[in-house]
Amino acid sequence: MNSPMSSVGRFAPIAPLQYARLYLSALIIVMAAEWIGPMTIKVGPGKILLLPIVWAIFLGGCLSILERRIPRPLRIDDTMQRYAAAILQPALLLFIAKLGVLVGASLPKLAASGWALALQEFGHFFGTVLVALPVALLLGIKREAIGATFSIGREPSLAIISERFGLASPEGHGVLAEYITGTIFGAVFIAVFASFVASLHVLDPRALAMGSGIGSGSMMAAASSAIAAMQTPEVAAEVATFAAASNLITTTIGTYFTLFISLPFAEWVYRLLEPRIGRAPKAIVTPAAQAVGVTATAEPEHAAELSAGARWAAWGIVSVMTLIGNWIAFKTQPLAALPASAIMFAIVAIGYALYQLTRKKVPAVCWVSLVAMIVSYPSFPFAGNIKSLTTPLNFLAMITPILAFAGLSVAKDLPAFRRLGWRIIVTSFLASAGSFIGASLIAEMLIH
Repeated sequence: MNSPMSSVGRFAPIAPLQYARLYLSALIIVMAAEWIGPMTIKVGPGKILLLPIVWAIFLGGCLSILERRIPRPLRIDDTMQRYAAAILQPALLLFIAKLGVLVGASLPKLAASGWALALQEFGHFFGTVLVALPVALLLGIKREAIGATFSIGREPSLAIISERFGLASPEGHGVLAEYITGTIFGAVFIAVFASFVASLHVLDPRALAMGSGIGSGSMMAAASSAIAAMQTPEVAAEVATFAAASNLITTTIGTYFTLFISLPFAEWVYRLLEPRIGRAPKAIVTPAAQAVGVTATAEPEHAAELSAGARWAAWGIVSVMTLIGNWIAFKTQPLAALPASAIMFAIVAIGYALYQLTRKKVPAVCWVSLVAMIVSYPSFPFAGNIKSLTTPLNFLAMITPILAFAGLSVAKDLPAFRRLGWRIIVTSFLASAGSFIGASLIAEMLIH
């Protein structure tokens, strides 16, 4: 059997047994996470919803971090951790396909949403950079700040940074740290922050509701529920409506906006501010450098790339894992959701073929989402059939396997996370706060 991975630098290829064990570990994590299910925690006037994605990344992270303390057959060693990170990008394309299908079916609805709901999106994407990136530089974070602040770091952002820079890059470390921080602490923080801002009675509740739609379902639910709890029943219903619509627009348009506008903007701001306010990061002393009395920076990562066959295998195996997770979480028989999974697989295959045919000049994320939107747009001949066939496969079930692989790859990045430490948590919170406040302020001006 050929290795499912090509290596870069000193990175060793994965053995067939490791390859099978990694996918089996991910499947067990997905099943366990979906079996645990969502959990709601009351926090003051609001509530926090912990979804299976939290359990997936937690279980995967524990398995990779405790690698040396568990029996050898269960270990996720460094090679497997790097391969888990390599699987993230093709796995994310399946999620992008599902998201694109939702977008295409909703395009007429989005067009009728109005200027306030559309233009406040600029606040979501520029607020993260303007508020969080300068502070990140003052705290000594370098290019990791770009990945951590160009958006709030959800699944499409992972895909964009993975394809543009690679998750082993400083930008990749930043977006992954932002993703993990947001997944674990984001809902708690935004619920408390949104309730505090709402209690000031300075901004219209509808504007705050639009600010809540920052592109994360759990964070949107936490923020909007905290705001709604302070309103009359009638206004509370409006808050829920505007928050959901804003989140839909942020989630759908966000892939293109972050790719073509906010990411280049973050890079430009970094180039502008880093020489002026950037601080030198703490040096890391490696054992080899210590022996000769030299202070060195962290060793560079060696990225792993999937072979063509391994990429097709990843799409197929992750699709099966999604069907099983969807069955456990939403009680949909795998055979009933199989047509949906096949459609997502076909969309990804077509989108990736276009990506290759155009010599990779346009990211695969764009091609996959474009194909998905075309086939699901109401005017497309088979759009109705595609919508009904893809409905049984819940998009939340598609995220859980992705987060399982993200968790399984966490341990290899711990040195980078330790170097960033509490600073990346502060940066993540500021990015979420900047997105919320930026969108709320623009919405407030347009409403009045």
